[in-house]
Amino acid sequence: MTSNNAVWLITGCSTGFGRELSRVLLKRGNSVVVTARNPATLDEFAAHPNALVAALDVTVPQQIADVVAQAEKRFGRIDVLVNNAGYGYLSALEEGEDDEVRAMFETNVFGLANMSRAVLPGMRARRQGHIVNVSSVGGLIGFPGIGYYNATKFAVEGLSEALAKETAPLGIKVTIVEPGPFRTDWAGRSLKVPKNAIADYAKLAGARRAAVQSYSGTQQGDPVRGAEAIIQAVESPEPPLHLILGKPAYDLTAAKLKDFSAEMEKWREVSLGADYPDAG
Repeated sequence: MTSNNAVWLITGCSTGFGRELSRVLLKRGNSVVVTARNPATLDEFAAHPNALVAALDVTVPQQIADVVAQAEKRFGRIDVLVNNAGYGYLSALEEGEDDEVRAMFETNVFGLANMSRAVLPGMRARRQGHIVNVSSVGGLIGFPGIGYYNATKFAVEGLSEALAKETAPLGIKVTIVEPGPFRTDWAGRSLKVPKNAIADYAKLAGARRAAVQSYSGTQQGDPVRGAEAIIQAVESPEPPLHLILGKPAYDLTAAKLKDFSAEMEKWREVSLGADYPDAG
């Protein structure tokens, strides 16, 4: 999709990628539905003629329906959905608090799925559209102390890959964005940690939490450049299914693929030996 007239709907615009995407797109002349749970955080967009500012908590189905209806009434369609809303809860598996874990899944996974379902009828009718799901390098690699967050993003990966295959014949594209550390609010105000840490996990899970919190505001990734990369991918004639953002994410993913391939080869005979002998 190459037109600067494309209509974008972006979730989670109070900070980070959502906010920077909205800024860049509006400067380019696109129409943008700019959303956040608290629309008061979006005052800078309120007077822009191409912006529709709306309250949206992706865990509330009625708000999803209302925002999609508002967007279609104002702009006539939604060309690109960016499922950006999400946050991190960092704990070792044993430290995890059930209510916190479930709340994160409601936003990071089910909210994303519900948003996608809400825009798909219009995209199917027009036989075009693009859904961008913001995952993480943590959707490709598990890290100690981040397992529940990893699980939400691994879910986004699987859901998105399946969706891409379901909608390709209908003219609808899907891109999964996998950032590494960026100077967004993810590791700052938005981050949640367990109330009762377990000492036995301090050297791994605890150290990882401390490291993530300590680098907030000094990460290598630039959200503006990240936003521009997302737009470049969407506007490409052949958009990628996976868009890794930042050198740390690229290097970590390359190392994971190398190790995964080596492990597969090492255990190849055991793997193949699990079939019936006459299975061919």
